[in-house]
Amino acid sequence: MSEQNLEIQKIDPTLYNSDLAPVPYEKRSWGWFEIFNVWSNDIQSLFGYTLAASLFITYGLNGWAVMAAIILAGFIIMVLVNLSGQPSVKYGIPYPVMARVSMGVRGANFPAMIRAIIAIFWYGVQTYFASTALALMLKALFDVGGGATVFGLTGVDWVSYVIVWLFQIYMFWRGIDWIKGFLNFAGPFVYVVMIVLMGIIWYKAGGGLLSEVGAIFSGGEPYEHGSFAAFLAITGTMIAYFAAVVINYGDFSRFVKTQKDMKLGNLLGLPLNVAFFSFIALFVTAGTVVLFGEKLTNPADIIERVDALPLTIIAALTFFAATVGINLVANFVPPAYDLANLWPSKIDFRIGGLITAIVAFPIGALWVSVISTIGIAGFVNTLGAVLAPVYGIMITDYYLVKNGKLDIQQLFSADPDGKYFYDNGWNKKALIAFGLGAIFSIGSVWVPALSFLSGYAWVIGAILGAVFYYVIMPKNGAAAS
Repeated sequence: MSEQNLEIQKIDPTLYNSDLAPVPYEKRSWGWFEIFNVWSNDIQSLFGYTLAASLFITYGLNGWAVMAAIILAGFIIMVLVNLSGQPSVKYGIPYPVMARVSMGVRGANFPAMIRAIIAIFWYGVQTYFASTALALMLKALFDVGGGATVFGLTGVDWVSYVIVWLFQIYMFWRGIDWIKGFLNFAGPFVYVVMIVLMGIIWYKAGGGLLSEVGAIFSGGEPYEHGSFAAFLAITGTMIAYFAAVVINYGDFSRFVKTQKDMKLGNLLGLPLNVAFFSFIALFVTAGTVVLFGEKLTNPADIIERVDALPLTIIAALTFFAATVGINLVANFVPPAYDLANLWPSKIDFRIGGLITAIVAFPIGALWVSVISTIGIAGFVNTLGAVLAPVYGIMITDYYLVKNGKLDIQQLFSADPDGKYFYDNGWNKKALIAFGLGAIFSIGSVWVPALSFLSGYAWVIGAILGAVFYYVIMPKNGAAAS
């Protein structure tokens, strides 16, 4: 189905622009390698490295069990994104348009805007973290640093932040093909440097590295709730890490030519990629014990201790590229489409991205001095939990209610008799299912008694949304109000 096949007279300008339209098959240029690099960039950030390394030393589990939990999480996410990505490969549509199928052509703006708000917040935060890598390089090159601070940032910090902010604007202004090119460069580049860093650490640590790897693999203090609970916690943590991209994965899979390419990219990019990256993080962490007498899981701390200018420059560029990469994947593309869906006749992909950058600028700039201290992350995590039932509703509707068949023309029509218009553009049954599932999802963030569920709260919220929707929604695919 291509954009040219749409009947123009049936398209409502409040629902359509060229960025939201189906991507014609002949214009799709993504294969398995591009999908692999989506996931490579998603895990290779500063936070991703710290998370991977810390899992081996936090829960006291045998290293093989930790690796098994990480791989299991990768397979679970792979299944989830294969489900959400399939309709976008088939029909070439992004997440906010896909949401119209179950939520209604107007109701889709609700989950789209929630996803946009979350992404804009983290876009600002990740822009700040990417700027710290650039600031590290500038301070090493020019031997500058310190001095007066404004909102917790020095002059070098501010210069670095503005450079990263402008660089990202430049990237998305050039379009999705430039973003693809950057991801294809950043993914392999980060791996090359990480392997070199591991080699340097191994060389300096000598034979002591393998014995320390063995010590970490043997486990430490037992987890207070037991080994099985530790296994579940690790798996849940990794699922939670990737959950943000699960719901809007169609924003990327719409550019893939075949289901086979998407599934191969997901297989290589999730369980296998995450396991390999975690393996590298384990060896580097073990090397820091031998070299510095403590387990360092923050890459910046490791680079500072090594104290070699060439390595500092290369590592800074690496983590700059990695963090910008995850920002583009998880926090730029989603709001660009989501904002375009809100007002298609006025906002396209570029304008949506520009709005994202402008709104996110003060969030990143004030992260150190204000935002990180006021507990706003809990609010954003609440919004993230709210999206869990939406995923379950979308997947259930497409596979079990609509039987995998969509009317693309109707997705861009505001005809009151249209398939996806429901009741004034809103599917009330989807809203009911969403509300019931969201009670649990929100509770998992704020109710201490549910804290033991950890990262599984998102999956459970999605299942609840799916179950409630399936029970109350007619199964013949007809519009219902």
